[in-house]
Amino acid sequence: QVQLVESGGGLVHSGGSLRLSCTASEFTLDQHNIGWFRQPPGKEREGVSCISVSSMRSYYTDSVKGRFSISRDKANNTVCLQMNSLKPEDPAVYYCATGAACTGPSNMKYWGKGTLVFVSS
Repeated sequence: QVQLVESGGGLVHSGGSLRLSCTASEFTLDQHNIGWFRQPPGKEREGVSCISVSSMRSYYTDSVKGRFSISRDKANNTVCLQMNSLKPEDPAVYYCATGAACTGPSNMKYWGKGTLVFVSS
């Protein structure tokens, strides 16, 4: 069973930054597609960003382009999501996941338990 663990969430002022990390034990992240998703209160889970292993490309949902950046830290078996210029619409539970393709939540097989992000105005 693959276990992903997110960390780095917290409270930040609007315009501030947070860096989320996704790590795993006995599972090499840089050999797999890794996505970040979020679920705001009362809303459906949505894709935020994904990094592909086959194309080595990164993908972002429109609302975070230019503000968020996904990257791999192979030495620490971690995938990070750098979130800058956080906005009041960004608060959510953020999840990392891995699966067959960077095409949405339905293609992700394993999920972490999430980390909370709060943005104060």
